[in-house]
Amino acid sequence: MYYWKDLAEVPSDIGPTVVTIGNFDGVHLGHQHVLSRLVKAAREYDAAAVAVSFDPHPAAVHRPENAPVMIMGPADRTEALAATGLDGLLMVHYDLELASLTAEEFVRKFLTDGLHAVAVVLGHDARFGRGNTGDLDTMRELGAELGFEVIAVDDFDALPEGPEDSRGRRCSSTWIREALAAGDVRTAARLLGRTHRMRGVVVHGAARGRELGFPTANLAPESTGLIPADGVYAGWLVSADGTRWPAAISVGSNPTFIGVSRQVEAHVIDRPAEAVEDFDLYGQCVGVEFVERLRGMVAYTGPEALIEQMRLDVARTRDVLSTESPAAG
Repeated sequence: MYYWKDLAEVPSDIGPTVVTIGNFDGVHLGHQHVLSRLVKAAREYDAAAVAVSFDPHPAAVHRPENAPVMIMGPADRTEALAATGLDGLLMVHYDLELASLTAEEFVRKFLTDGLHAVAVVLGHDARFGRGNTGDLDTMRELGAELGFEVIAVDDFDALPEGPEDSRGRRCSSTWIREALAAGDVRTAARLLGRTHRMRGVVVHGAARGRELGFPTANLAPESTGLIPADGVYAGWLVSADGTRWPAAISVGSNPTFIGVSRQVEAHVIDRPAEAVEDFDLYGQCVGVEFVERLRGMVAYTGPEALIEQMRLDVARTRDVLSTESPAAG
């Protein structure tokens, strides 16, 4: 997949293309539904399939105090978009100048003049142009004027056989954020089509886990990916070389110890019996994937009670992951 950070980087002879636009935070099943139709249409037109996205998220420019935390980091988003079969991704820098373009100016600049679009694929909730005044009907009008087809894609019901209150609900990034905020990583995974992942560099912590016999890989505070609710999770640690290790993952500030800030740390289980120092992940960029929440955070009366609980957490992690494919993420 070609990756362009600016319209000027797009080759002048790229056309024809079939294009869609969106933030694609999470690249969830709803996004994948639209992108699958995009790729199919591009093959029918013998054209390149191109997605136009934005960085930063528009809300971070217009409403920074209320901007959502991104579900996934830029590297994971690009990787997930490439996996859909796209030929190109144009990541446009979003600022107030871009936001000032009318719907027609935006379409002319990016879709027709820039990408030579012969078709545009959109969901029914698509919005674009100044003040989000452009919608599907606007795009149809512009398509008739500028000579491209508009292909509308229906909403995607991710959980048609799920709980009654979820049936018929449109798959969305908002729903995934709600699930992660509640620690419901199972629902988040069903909406994403894969386990939710964070990515970050392993840094030195207080070494309490090592002292208790449960050494952990601590993610740096600037790690990417939305942190789920505090608690202990069964999941996977993916090392820099792609090796996947089963792990018990702790999220939050450990209430048994005073003064511990919120953190994400993963204890790899069932490793060969080599010494701890032979399993050195410090400085590596790793992925942490959340399969199931085992429990919330609890303050224990002392280290002995905590150690016993950690043994139980490891046993439950082993049970949960015994039915999970290590390639699920």
